[in-house]
Amino acid sequence: MILQIYTVIHTLISLVAIFTGLVVVVGMLGGKRLDGWTKWFLVTAVATTITGFFFPFHGFTPAIGLGIISLPFLALTIFARYAKRLAGPWRWIYVIGAVICLYFNLFVAVVQAFEKIPALHAMAPTPTEPPFKFTQLIVLLVSVLLAIVAAIRFRPELIRTT
Repeated sequence: MILQIYTVIHTLISLVAIFTGLVVVVGMLGGKRLDGWTKWFLVTAVATTITGFFFPFHGFTPAIGLGIISLPFLALTIFARYAKRLAGPWRWIYVIGAVICLYFNLFVAVVQAFEKIPALHAMAPTPTEPPFKFTQLIVLLVSVLLAIVAAIRFRPELIRTT
């Protein structure tokens, strides 16, 4: 019972991280900082990563590996955004880091969707089938494209707040 509640909370945090991350990336594409959305994206991205470590597991799992990889990206993204205030190269480091953090959450969402949604699971019961691989490839390619375009277009120092 407690594990089910924990799973629901973790899932909700993950969905909020994905939603707010998408809003932040769309904002970047429009050259907007979206400070409030960014704060919630980064807080929920950190929360979903950390809460992922507290599920019962036996040995090292791909989810644990992804969590370990995610934390340095989150730390660097937060550092670039808040400590370095997007100055100089920290602007594009922040943009790319934020998109990578969003991508990691989307990657897990695809995995979970193929595991939990019967129609998707029937198409690809394991992550070795073409529908799963194709979906992950599309998510990766879209993320790379978004990162490149956002890095070019996100220039908050050029935005006047008058």
